[in-house]
Amino acid sequence: MISNLWSRKDVGPKSAESRSVSAAPVAAALGVALLLALTAAVSWGSTFIPHGDVWGVVGRRLSGENARLGTYDLVVWQLRVPRAVLAALVGAGLGLVGTAVQALVRNPLADPYLLGISSGASLGAVAAIVLGVGAGGALGLGLSSAAFVGALATFAVVWAVARRGGNFGPLRLVLAGVAIGQFLSGFTSYLVLQSGDVQQTHSVLFWLMGSLSGASWPLLAAPAVAVPVALLWLQARARGLNALLMGDETAAGLGVDVVRLRRELFTLTSLLTGILVAVSGAIAFVALMVPHVCRMVVGGDHRRLLPVSALLGALLLVVVDIVCRTAMDAQELPVGVVTSLIGAPALLYLLDRRSGDGS
Repeated sequence: MISNLWSRKDVGPKSAESRSVSAAPVAAALGVALLLALTAAVSWGSTFIPHGDVWGVVGRRLSGENARLGTYDLVVWQLRVPRAVLAALVGAGLGLVGTAVQALVRNPLADPYLLGISSGASLGAVAAIVLGVGAGGALGLGLSSAAFVGALATFAVVWAVARRGGNFGPLRLVLAGVAIGQFLSGFTSYLVLQSGDVQQTHSVLFWLMGSLSGASWPLLAAPAVAVPVALLWLQARARGLNALLMGDETAAGLGVDVVRLRRELFTLTSLLTGILVAVSGAIAFVALMVPHVCRMVVGGDHRRLLPVSALLGALLLVVVDIVCRTAMDAQELPVGVVTSLIGAPALLYLLDRRSGDGS
């Protein structure tokens, strides 16, 4: 049933090439736009910092001239640059995860959170906040560490349920992820209700809606390694992903080990989703919308789709984070609020467009 949701005209490199533009100029344009957005993200804030000063600080830091610290060095290097880079890494990672999951379950409107991993990460983080695990409790885990442990535990449970009986198909995987994710979401809500501290409840809800306010150089280590590695791994298996979209029998006939590839994809997307949720909270719609938009521009060939999705995801989240920081004077908006306001109408439009095409 899931495979039927993907129209046959949407799969295969030949059909993709016939209705797409070259990926090279698109990627180049996105790269330039991302560089401009990163510069704006560091410049704009409660205090505007001229672009020249921004690049001056970055240049001095990268060249090791720390002795010539200027007025803006602390704000630029310690506060705004890590946040802008984290937004780009998380956005790129979400774009990759969304593309991989949509190939995994053969559904162009699928979301990585269907696998339940984000629910597990959210439960771990909420437990750390409400139960005090991150403040030196029994496990001594910080917020990000607790979220990642929750993601890994959920991954193990979904994996075990999905592979029972030897049938590791997309429908079984989705059903296992949805069921376990809903169960964990209910438990997370229960923990939130048990919190008697209003400020604590506010912190939990803010984190659940996505936030990049905790960005720091040490926090960048995990996504800075995981996102490029995931891109390289997926890019090396782009032909297999193309074949997977045409059905298991067709892919097997082309020499693809379907069961092994699907297991590897599930493992990669679960681990990467856990890392991203651990550092940024649950950010909705980016992983759903970015691959779909990119597919309409450059086609469905994953050799072109993957890098373009990473660039667009990075650009989108950097711009969204700028809006979150500057839209209101008194407080910062959660990232998930803005992405939902953008993503929900866009999704309705895409669904209407697909219905109009008869797909």
